Amino acid sequence: MEYLSNINSLTSYLPELMIVITILAVFIMESISTYRPLTYITTIIGLIFAGLLLMISSSSTNLLFEGMIVNDSLAMFFKWLILLSTLSIVLISRDDGSVLDEVKGEYYAMLLIITLGMFAMVSAKNLLMVYLAIEMVSIPSYIIAGISKNDRESNEASLKYVIYGSFASGIMLFGLSFLYGIAGSLDINVVASKLSSFDSSLTVYMVIIFILVGFGYKISMVPFHYWTPDVYQGAPITVTAFLSVAPKAAGFAILIRFFYTLFIDNIEMLQWPQLIAIMSALTMTVGNILALNQTNIKRLLAYSSISHVGFMLVAFSIVSIDSVVSIMFYMFFYLFMNLSAFYMAIYMSNKYGANEIDQWNGVGLKVPVLSFFMVLSLASLAGLPPTSGFVAKVYVLRNLFAESNFLWLGVVAIINTVISLYYYFKIVRAMYFMDNDKLTVQDCSPILFWSIIIFSLQNIIFYFYWPNLLESLNMILINTGMF
Repeated sequence: MEYLSNINSLTSYLPELMIVITILAVFIMESISTYRPLTYITTIIGLIFAGLLLMISSSSTNLLFEGMIVNDSLAMFFKWLILLSTLSIVLISRDDGSVLDEVKGEYYAMLLIITLGMFAMVSAKNLLMVYLAIEMVSIPSYIIAGISKNDRESNEASLKYVIYGSFASGIMLFGLSFLYGIAGSLDINVVASKLSSFDSSLTVYMVIIFILVGFGYKISMVPFHYWTPDVYQGAPITVTAFLSVAPKAAGFAILIRFFYTLFIDNIEMLQWPQLIAIMSALTMTVGNILALNQTNIKRLLAYSSISHVGFMLVAFSIVSIDSVVSIMFYMFFYLFMNLSAFYMAIYMSNKYGANEIDQWNGVGLKVPVLSFFMVLSLASLAGLPPTSGFVAKVYVLRNLFAESNFLWLGVVAIINTVISLYYYFKIVRAMYFMDNDKLTVQDCSPILFWSIIIFSLQNIIFYFYWPNLLESLNMILINTGMF
């Protein structure tokens, strides 16, 4: 493993540099009223060029910027998920009314800064970079959650997000300081070598718990989920859709890299997978049970996202390459099924002001095409065959039952899958089995219309490519050198 200098690292950092240039361009255009309408197209072009640069970039295990980050295949995979999420959110944001036109430029810039921070999160190989990357994601997230400055709910969401986020970051930083005290270095590889011979399991347990507060907050893991429903409900709906996917992908990437680098050699002494298994069961159960009585669509989907985090943590409780593959496999399909459901919620909110489930009554007969794809997305989120959500859950449980370590967790996961059917099909019931003669059909913008269809179609057409995807994910992890 080679440490590259700052200058030599630049050629491997071109996608991030493209995002930086786009951020500067958007801020400059936003400050000049004549060029303000160009911020949307500039953001789109910048993200597309970043994707092209990412496509021609080659993964490497060499450490960039003298050991701060690594551009390996694991980072590349999660960067693609993050970039796809951000680009799709920006595309549909132009016609969305939840963010005022006068602040759209700042909104696009904040999305780009968060994307840059998430790119750093998935690549971080230094304790300082871990903290800086998480803060680069968190601070702009606080801003866009409250970007509708005249909306009381949006302001409240932002304030809660700041308070909870600052608390979680402080505790995580305390845990990182313990690691620095143990190793005398910020380099994760050096810290890992020191931890392998460190004999105080109590101290390392404290470090794991403190760090889980910060990482768990990012992915909405119980008991660090308390911000999620309030922020999701109060923030503009496009922001909610973005927060439900991209930061979670980055959070799982850093969780995988951190634990599989630092705590894998002393796993027999620490037994941290047992802690993850308990957290997984709690996260699934709390998310699903609290979702049962929700009437607000955004709050319901917030608790739904919490329950899916719990399901991905089921795989994380088993230490093996197959388990990490199943997390990545699940996250890939979760992106499509969750965003497609949120995009339908955006259409209903913008055109009908329908933020409550009761306000969806009868929409299935009025808007049959989009309603069909919404049902497909909900079926996938519930894990019903023959959707991608079902196959993703099967792979997670297959690895769990193969190891026979936490069979009780598999039972909890299956029970929670059954529970989730109830609240997902509350929406289906309102759409198809409740009458609403006052509902008039509203046009859907072409970008949003096709985003719903294309993203939702992945829940069925995945049959054509999932074996190749699974094989590619295995190769990605083998090439990282962590296994």
